[in-house]
Order: sequence, then structure tokens, then C-alpha cells
Amino acid sequence: MNPAHIDASAELAHKALRFLTAGSVDDGKSTLIGRLLFDSRGILADKLDALEKRAAGAPIDLSLLTDGLEAEREQGITIDVAYQYFATKTRKFIIADAPGHEQYTRNMVTAAAGSDAAVVLVDITKLDTSVPDVVLLPQTRRHSLLARLLRVPSIVFAVNKLDAIDAGSEAAFKAVSTALEKFAAEAGITVKGIVPVSALRGDNVATPSANWDWYTGPTLLQLLETLPVTDEAHDGNLLVPVQYVARDDGEANGQVAAVGGVGHQHRVMWGRIAHGSVRAGDTVQIFPSGETAIVAAVRHAGLDVDACEAGQSAGIVLDRQVDVSRGDWIFTPGSSRTVQEFQATLAWLDTEPAVLGRKYWVRHGNRWVQARITEIAHRLDIHTLDEVDAHQLGVNEIGHVTIQTQQALPVEAYAANRVGGALIVVDPTTNRTSGALLVQAAA
Repeated sequence: MNPAHIDASAELAHKALRFLTAGSVDDGKSTLIGRLLFDSRGILADKLDALEKRAAGAPIDLSLLTDGLEAEREQGITIDVAYQYFATKTRKFIIADAPGHEQYTRNMVTAAAGSDAAVVLVDITKLDTSVPDVVLLPQTRRHSLLARLLRVPSIVFAVNKLDAIDAGSEAAFKAVSTALEKFAAEAGITVKGIVPVSALRGDNVATPSANWDWYTGPTLLQLLETLPVTDEAHDGNLLVPVQYVARDDGEANGQVAAVGGVGHQHRVMWGRIAHGSVRAGDTVQIFPSGETAIVAAVRHAGLDVDACEAGQSAGIVLDRQVDVSRGDWIFTPGSSRTVQEFQATLAWLDTEPAVLGRKYWVRHGNRWVQARITEIAHRLDIHTLDEVDAHQLGVNEIGHVTIQTQQALPVEAYAANRVGGALIVVDPTTNRTSGALLVQAAA
């Protein structure tokens, strides 16, 4: 066995759980993350000292641990996605604190696209729990739907601020839980758990609540420790979007690799494997040229390895010189179908509406092509979940569309693979990221 061999399965087993927090403005997302960091001792001593000095004897404002921008601290809202890392004795975590304001929904989409789980906060003080059917906030519904559309595999609801209604907390939580379960069933969302919490006081976040003896389920942290990490298929056909191509002098592990003959200066095609695996000796095909070649060597983290699997960044060395550049795709010969027209779910994020016939730039993997919307089949009403006729999509609206691209692309269904089935839409005039496309099927 190659002494530099990297055990891919062992590496994947130790991957951190990436989860995002989402919800409406002032639901307590930043405070919840601060509580997780504080209770798990994930705060550096100097940062904790700074917060204590700022508090001047008052309770520490835990939201300041994530609201890093000056505008966020001044306005008391989250604008940008803030990433935080912490670990417990059993698991590592990477948290994305997504904005709750409708204006920054695009940032929430960015955070969700790479997450293994979503914690959607529900502020119980904003809901009327005295009525038989509790009406959820629009952002709760929108963020939950976006998480499902973006194929976040695990969705958890955290009902926050129950400390404000301790006297009737049990009945209020049950009413909200019923509303969440009903909404999830209608939307096709599989809920991993609904947890009552107080981010401010710490109830059921990292430690069980001493105030609510009616709840005997896991804390939020205990639930997160049991959730699976998203893992694309390792078996089956290979698919790699080429991120960049580097010239290589043939040196790896301190020795000259015999690829293409002595003194041959080969190239290494780098990219993160979308699905399948690659090892030396495999035959691969290049998109768009259609050329085939044999894999002469595989690199990972600067070392020659026996193989790389889905989710890992791999350097692929071919047995002959083939024209490959950023934006190309490497895959198992004959396994990829290229199309110029496909149906997709479009989450529109721009203030300028999405209209039929207008040209946009779309990015698939690392390839940019021009495209246009040829049909808007319907728009999703986030309140009723009904499909409504539409001729355009406004900001934060979600619809089903048909896309036609200037060049054929090797798209896949998003339900089968996140990388092959996702595209971003960019306005060619303003260069703003205007939307996210999730492929449903080729036309």
C-alpha cells in the first residue's frame, strides 16, 4: 500500500456537522449561537474578557459573538453570514448564522447550500398561541421551504423565548409544535425534532432546562450531535468540476513520478469530487471536448494517494496531454448527458424581477454560459403552498421555470446531486447574484 495513502472513509467519518440557523428578525439566532459557544466553552479567553468588560457587570450580550459587522451591532440585526466553529467531546460543528431579514434572503440561500442541517428558530412571543390554529411567520415558512429546496437533509425547529411565558409555556409550545408539524407535512419537510429553548437563559440549548419539567426530550445540542453529515454517493460514476489546472514538475512525496516518461512536465486537474471516486488506471472523459484519457495518478493534500472519493478535493493527472481548463468537467465515459434546456426550481433574490426572454449569466460548477428563461410555469405561494400562475418572479419568490442555455451543460437532478444540479444566476448588467437554480429534470 502507498505509504502516503489517505483513508477517505476515516476522513469523512470525522467531518464536522455544518448547520445554519435561520428564522425571522429578532428571533434570537445570534444569541442562540452565542449560547452554544459559551456553554460548550468555545469562546477564546480574550474575546470573553472583552465581552465582560463591555457588559460592565451586566449579563453578557451573547449575540455579539457572531454579529461582527459594525452595522450589525448598531442595528441589532444580522446582515452577513457569520461562520463559527466549536466542538464537544463527541463532535465538531461549523455554524452559519444566516440573516433573518427578508432583504438578506440571498445570504441565507448561500449558507443553506453547503449545510448538513438547518435550525429554524421560531419566536413564540410573536405568535398568537391562544387560537386553535397558530399562524406561523412568513420567514419561518420561507426559510424552511428554502432549506428543503436546497436539499438540507436535516431540519430542526427551535421554539425560542419560552422564558417570557413560563407560566403557560407547555400549552403554548404544544400549540406551536402542532402548527409546525402541520406545515411540515403539507410542505413535504421531514422534521428531525422540535425543541423548546431559551437562548437568553440557556434552557435546553446545551443543558436541560430546570424550569420546564414537562419536556423530557433531548436538548438542541444533544439532537445536533446525532444528525448525519451530508455525504454524496461514493459508488457509481465519477463527476468532477475542474476548478483549476496546475503545471506539475512530477514531484510528489519527495520523488519524481513516472508519468508520461522521464522529465515529462504534466498537468494536474484539481476539483472537488461531486460523486463517485477516482483512482489510477480509471478511464475518464472530458466535457466539453469529449476526449478520453486514463488517470495516471491521483493527488490529495499534496500527496499521491490510491484514490479519492466524493466530497474530497482531488488532483487528477492524466496519461497524456488533453485540453482541459477551468470550467470543464471530468466524468466516467458515457455517464453524463448534456442538455441545453431543462426544468428547474428558481429562488429569485434580486430586486429586479426575473422575466421571460431576458439573457442572464448562469454558473454551473465553474463554467459560465449565457441563458434565458423560456417559461415560468408557476410561482409557489409560501403562505398556502399553492402553485400560482406567474409571468415573472419578484424578490424572494420561488417558482418552477424552464431554462435554455447557449451551450449544452452536463446538468443532473438536484435531488440526486447538489453539485451537478445547482446553478447560480447573475445579472449581466449589474453583476448581482440574482437567483439560485435547482435542476428538476432535463427537458
